[in-house]
Amino acid sequence: MTSRKLQVVTPVPSDIDIANSVEPLYISEIAKDLNLSPLHYDLYGKYKAKVLLSAFDELQDREDGYYVVVGGITPTPLGEGKSTTTVGLCQALGAYLNKKVVTCLRQPSQGPTFGIKGGAAGGGYSQVIPMDEFNLHLTGDIHAITASNNLLAAAIDARMFHEASQSDKALFNRLCPVNKEGKRSFSDVMFRRLKKLGISKTSPEELTPEEVRKFARLDIDPESITWRRVMDVNDRFLRKMTVGQGSEEKGMIRETGFDISVASEIMAVLALTTSLDDMRERLGKMVIGNSRAGEPITADDLGVGGALTVLMKDAIHPTLMQTLEGTPVLVHAGPFANIAHGNSSIVADKIALKLVGPGGFVVTEAGFGSDIGTEKFMNIKCRYSGLRPQCAVVVATVRALKMHGGGPGVVAGRPLDHAYVSENVSLVEAGCVNLAKHISNVKAYGVNVVVAVNVFSTDTEAELNTVKKFSMDAGAFDAVICSHHAHGGQGAVDLGIAVEKACQNITQPLEFLYPLDISIKEKIEAIAKSYGASGVEYSDQAEKQIEMYTQQGFSNLPICMSKTQYSFSHDASKKGAPSGFVLPIRDVRGSIGAGFIYPLVGTMSTMPGLPTRPCFYEIDIDTVTGKVVGLS
Repeated sequence: MTSRKLQVVTPVPSDIDIANSVEPLYISEIAKDLNLSPLHYDLYGKYKAKVLLSAFDELQDREDGYYVVVGGITPTPLGEGKSTTTVGLCQALGAYLNKKVVTCLRQPSQGPTFGIKGGAAGGGYSQVIPMDEFNLHLTGDIHAITASNNLLAAAIDARMFHEASQSDKALFNRLCPVNKEGKRSFSDVMFRRLKKLGISKTSPEELTPEEVRKFARLDIDPESITWRRVMDVNDRFLRKMTVGQGSEEKGMIRETGFDISVASEIMAVLALTTSLDDMRERLGKMVIGNSRAGEPITADDLGVGGALTVLMKDAIHPTLMQTLEGTPVLVHAGPFANIAHGNSSIVADKIALKLVGPGGFVVTEAGFGSDIGTEKFMNIKCRYSGLRPQCAVVVATVRALKMHGGGPGVVAGRPLDHAYVSENVSLVEAGCVNLAKHISNVKAYGVNVVVAVNVFSTDTEAELNTVKKFSMDAGAFDAVICSHHAHGGQGAVDLGIAVEKACQNITQPLEFLYPLDISIKEKIEAIAKSYGASGVEYSDQAEKQIEMYTQQGFSNLPICMSKTQYSFSHDASKKGAPSGFVLPIRDVRGSIGAGFIYPLVGTMSTMPGLPTRPCFYEIDIDTVTGKVVGLS
């Protein structure tokens, strides 16, 4: 495998400075190391390529490699370094332990990149490069999602507008216009609606007046519409807005809003699809709301399912990149874990597992803490993919555990409190209840758990040993101290060895948290129990939605909780491992095309806002070299 050994320096420079100091290998070299034929990838410049789904087709009879998911403890403002650990582990496996390895990561949203969190390429000497391309437009997948989502939004409002001003016959005649031969015909997508309505006729002239009405008039209930427009920017002022205020829209004003692009159901479809054909079906089945009679209205009912697929036809292919040490990375899809299912794509993982082959490793990251990211990885992603992980890594830091143990609050831009930079074993011990809860939850799926402790210069040996002891007592397969941020792959070699042993010693089958054939409420309550809740409280709106989705036949779908990432509970201020709380479900929505029901817990928003001092203050370009500066 082509790899490079890093020349590390102390103190560790900024992420962008490190990224800019390393000249990436041509992506064709990375592809060659993976035995990836040029027939199965398209170049996007010198350092990126789209890996085509045909690569999987060619290798589908090959045995898979080991499958590893990286999650973490409940995140804090101090940062646990989960993406950094994912990359560092892969650099260790590939550059130092000579294993075939592919890192599978989500594409970052520009919302956090320019907002609070910054980019998601890893950090220090464990990064994906080119870092600026990774964190910005990449190969345009999120832009394709934005365009597709907003095309569907436009189709919804346009259809209601036209139905409001036309008779059934006029509407039907415009939907099925006379061609040059003087005949009317159905477009291919229209046959999907006809089938849904139980109409088997193939010619528009054959329909009765009643069938014409049923076919042409969707009669969308504006109050039921759940589909919102999106953009890939944090903009709190778009959370609630009105549309239809133009003079030509004839007073068809309704309240709606914007979500961030990565919260779009189309992003979830991309992440959970298994083929182009499967993506076409999922996009067409997306439910945007109901008719006034209570029937679900889909993208295919609106005639737009095929067009959405065309906009997404290139986005379905994962993007090949590389780490600082020349190990391969597949970047694909980017749903948030707090407002979506928080994992990279099934197709990227499946391709990667075939490329590395037996004895190789595919390491993928699940967003935020394992209570939401890893839970959704197991119960949603693995259900649809049929894949089975052998090992789950839980990332922790001493200083984050101190915060979970009752340490003082952390404010961005202010110096850390003395408690975080001096030895305090009792505070670490108190915070390990959070780590122990995550280990217990993840072990329940039947995988071996390895704890990765990201070391900081202020950590003491006694504090680190405390974390290791608590990890083993809680049932971890191993607990390893890591320094990959400062040393690259070399700092994660012990972690790589532990992960390999964990994969080789798996003995249990994969266990899901809940079966699909129980009620929506029973599934919600099973997840709430895993958080530590004593019960669940449903708003009137949530009760109404659950009843509707059950009547519509969607109760057999998995659950994707939309919940704060900062606590096991709904209250971000409750650190550690709270228990005995009642989880409030404010609303319940359906991503029917993607394939899950998502309850909204507490006050979760699907459009983040910008802080007083966003990350964009630091971002600029060197006009002499063309290099981006200030990205983090």
